[in-house]
Formats: sequence, C-alpha cells, structure tokens
Amino acid sequence: MRFSLIMATLGRSREIALMLDSLEAQTFKDFEIIIVDQNGDERVTEILAARQRPFPVRHIRTPESRGLSRGRNDGAKHATGEIYGFPDDDCTYPTWLLEKVTQTFEKMRADVVNGRAGDETGRPINGRFLDGARWTRREEVFNSLIEWVSFCKREAFDAVGGYDVDVGVGASSPWQACEGPDIVLRMMQRGFRVYYDYDIYGHHPEISIDVTDARMQQKALGYGRGMGYVLGKHDLGFAHSMNYMVRSLGGAVISLAKGKRGRAAYYLNTLRGRLEGYRDGRRARKGQASAGQVGAALRGH
Repeated sequence: MRFSLIMATLGRSREIALMLDSLEAQTFKDFEIIIVDQNGDERVTEILAARQRPFPVRHIRTPESRGLSRGRNDGAKHATGEIYGFPDDDCTYPTWLLEKVTQTFEKMRADVVNGRAGDETGRPINGRFLDGARWTRREEVFNSLIEWVSFCKREAFDAVGGYDVDVGVGASSPWQACEGPDIVLRMMQRGFRVYYDYDIYGHHPEISIDVTDARMQQKALGYGRGMGYVLGKHDLGFAHSMNYMVRSLGGAVISLAKGKRGRAAYYLNTLRGRLEGYRDGRRARKGQASAGQVGAALRGH
C-alpha cells in the first residue's frame, strides 16, 4: 500500500524542511511526496537542493495556480500511490503515523481514514475532536477530521472529482475553510466508508485566538464562512447547523465576561461568517445561486 502525500505550499520555507524530516523518520517507508509549489521564487528548489531524501520527492511548480484545494488537485494528477494524504506545509507527522494509518486501512477495510490535530504530547488542539474510534456519520464529520490528517483511497478521490476549488484557504470565493469535510461528505454520498481514530494525529502549531489584529479577525470570518457554506450545502439539518452558531455566540459572551476582547471579536467574526456561509450553502444547494455568483456578491460588500 503506497502513499502519495500531496503538499501544496505558499510562503513557507523552514516548515517544509521540518515536514520532510518527519517523513524521513517514518517507520513505514512506502510513500512519495508531491510538493505543489505555488511560490513565485526559488525557496522550495533551494530547500530540496540542500539535502537528498531517501524517498521520492516530486516538485511541481504552479505559481499561476493558487489556492489550497486547487494545489491538492494539481498534485493528485502526478500521484502514483493507492492512498492519498494532504499534509499542510507547516505540520509534521509522528514517526508512527503512516504505519498506523496503513494498519487501519487494512484492518477496517475503510475507504477514508481520518485523524486529528495534536501538539507534541498528543494533546488535542485547533478544534474539538471525538474521543475513541468509530465509523463516521455525516453529522460527525466536522469533529472527526482535520484536512492534513485525512487519508483516502485513490478511487474515492477520483469518484468525487477531487477537492472543490471554491472551498478552502486561498480560494477565490469567501469560503476559506472546511474543504476537508466537504470532500469527505461527497465521498460518503457515493457510499465510501469513512473511519476516524482519535489515536491518529499529526502535529501543528497551535492557533491562538486571543489577538485583535485584523489578519486574525479576517481569518475568523473566512473560516466561518467556509464552515457555514459546507453545512448549508450538505443539508446537515437546521438544528445541527445552528449548534455551531450558538457555540460561537456563547464563546463571544464568555470571552467578553472575562475581559478577553480579542477572543470575543474572533468568536463574533466566526459567528458572522458561519451565518453568511450557511445562507450561501443553502442557496447553492437549491440552485438559487452558483458559487461564483455568491462569491462575487460577497466580495462586493
């Protein structure tokens, strides 16, 4: 069982070398990495030239084609493995990760295997994740995966046409997150079996939301829109979807009560984004507006 690990990158250097180091230390060795380089400079070329790696590395230059989902789709065109994974350019894998994922695919006969984000001790970070291990229901998708610890069989990826390029970081639309739940939900609609295991996790810098800078607040808005859009697009139920809105509102109220204005603003922007995205997802599902039409309308605000 061979892995093709497809990593789109833009604007990072040192983090790429750390990811490659973590791959070199993997106990499971049958994999390739495809680096989809969206930079306009030679930073990735220089990183790769500095050190030879004991595994195949494909360097694909696409400076004219940006966006995380688009990059993953571009990389998949060059993949040779049976299993696809999509590491971020600032994450790392524990030495055992690919071996455990392989064992899970074989034991469970799954089509998709998902894990979570963790710090170096394994503590959950950057989201709320389910405990234990289970076959995933549609309503559990948002709590049972993170894009860069999500692995799927080639045939599942091909069956749904890859990632939706209108969803995810760097997309030309307002929906800047949750491309992972979107593609997994589409796979589930096609009958592919999705398995989650809490004990499968990768490492990533922990996101701090106790800040007031405009960039972080804009990220909250864009990420919220992405989640709301996917919730509305896939019709996961009004009550279930509104639960995510209530969480954001509750987080804002609690943060204000504690005097954490930056955190409160983050939650409020997340709430606004989720509501806007949910509206757009429902419109798209009902055929009332195309992704491009909704995106143009929001960008005109």
